[in-house]
Amino acid sequence: MSKFSKDLVEALKDIVFDCNWQNVGHVSQFESMKCYKFYSLDEVDQDILLIRDSNKSFFAIDSRCSHEGGPLEQGDIEELGEKLLVICPWHSFDFNLKDGSSSTGLKQQTYETRIVNDILYINTPMSISLNKQSNIDEKTEELSEKLDKCLVLNESGEDSLCFWAVKILQTCDPHEKARLTNEVAEKWMSGEICQIGFKNPPDQPKRPEHLTVIDPAKIRRGKGGTLASRVALLHSLANIEQWAMDLSWDIIARFSDFRFSNGSSLPKEFFSDFVKVAQDESKHFVLLDKRLNELGSHFGALAVHNGLWESATTTKFNFLSRLAIVHMVHEARGLDVHPQTRLRFANQNDSESVKLLDILYEDEITHVAAGIKWFQYTCQQNNLSVIETFQEMVKKYFKGYLKPPFDTKGRSIAGMTEEWYMPLIKPGQCV
Repeated sequence: MSKFSKDLVEALKDIVFDCNWQNVGHVSQFESMKCYKFYSLDEVDQDILLIRDSNKSFFAIDSRCSHEGGPLEQGDIEELGEKLLVICPWHSFDFNLKDGSSSTGLKQQTYETRIVNDILYINTPMSISLNKQSNIDEKTEELSEKLDKCLVLNESGEDSLCFWAVKILQTCDPHEKARLTNEVAEKWMSGEICQIGFKNPPDQPKRPEHLTVIDPAKIRRGKGGTLASRVALLHSLANIEQWAMDLSWDIIARFSDFRFSNGSSLPKEFFSDFVKVAQDESKHFVLLDKRLNELGSHFGALAVHNGLWESATTTKFNFLSRLAIVHMVHEARGLDVHPQTRLRFANQNDSESVKLLDILYEDEITHVAAGIKWFQYTCQQNNLSVIETFQEMVKKYFKGYLKPPFDTKGRSIAGMTEEWYMPLIKPGQCV
């Protein structure tokens, strides 16, 4: 019998006694391409990329960007000195494949790899496969049944808030959408429009035919180092604000007939709060478009994506999930990225854009607060544990883990302390 080398024996011991090592196959099957995607069989969208460099070394890293979830498998792989980087295709965030570090300050989860006797192993607690699992079992929750909407058949007339909400959703031109939003908000606040009403919202808001809408993975964003890069960042923010207007009107129209478990309906204050959010988003869009014009561009000059609406579609039948994902998770993420975005413009002495970003930031804190306020209210009406229910909603309806760094100060001002979100980060991930 041939003798095994001491190093091989020790390596095999490590793998045997550490149950997290996953045998992914013989190294020869990973020679034809630079990048391979392993799908998690345990959790949705917790996939891992395996990347091979020119020296035939292997690196494993989370497939979704820790910034906004961009698909890293569609990004570029670049060598910068001794560093091997993967670049997110959405906003050009770079991540070192060795340790997950980024020049932006973000951190991407990486996984140790090892080759033993020509077999490649990845150290991860998840079961992974090159083949995507077609049907992952999902746990059904009593919460979903309790909070399903009660559909009303009769739609209201032109004097109702929901009529105008749907009209705005069906308005193609973003400038007219913003104008109508501000006008309707003023009429609601003054009492000229006083009926909430009901009207079925469209599956998706309308957009101008000339607006180029592409897959989120194909949109590239710079780091603010050039004028073109700053324009691209402002254009991306304007697109987000356009969607944010629609998301505010959609929750008003889609859940106008929502009933709590005791049969009561949403109070008028709920609608006033989200009319105010919609008005803020319209203000943001107008300010961003104005700034784009000052920099020699305009909204629509670049391609946009509609990725944000995916969360609206996923949560369209469950009120608590809509509040949790759209108006708490996504809105709070906007707070998280503000410091780095602001710094990029400040480094280029773009003081006007910095002032604009600060306005957006201050308003967005109140938007997160609105989401929290009505999430808490709904849980109390239905005798549910607030933070536990939030975490359950995120686990079920949000793709992946929440990813640091977090703007703890802004989140705290809005009412979201660390106990809300820290349990939702990936185990072992640095904050």
